[in-house]
Amino acid sequence: MNKSLPTKPSLETGKYQHYKGNEYEVIDLALHSETEEWMVVYRPLYGEGYLWVRPYEMFTEKVTLADGGQVGRFVKV
Repeated sequence: MNKSLPTKPSLETGKYQHYKGNEYEVIDLALHSETEEWMVVYRPLYGEGYLWVRPYEMFTEKVTLADGGQVGRFVKV
């Protein structure tokens, strides 16, 4: 069966800052093998340097701060 895969979304690689302050390096996007959901592959720029993944939708979403303002969960720096 030759099923079409979802279109790869756009996300620039490089350094990002989490809204709580830590910095991360985005490596690439990858497809989840079961759900075919796009995942962001990234590495914290602190600690052991393990690779992590987070759903693209969560990585790029806005979060609401205690004061009611909204910011990106991760912002390119």
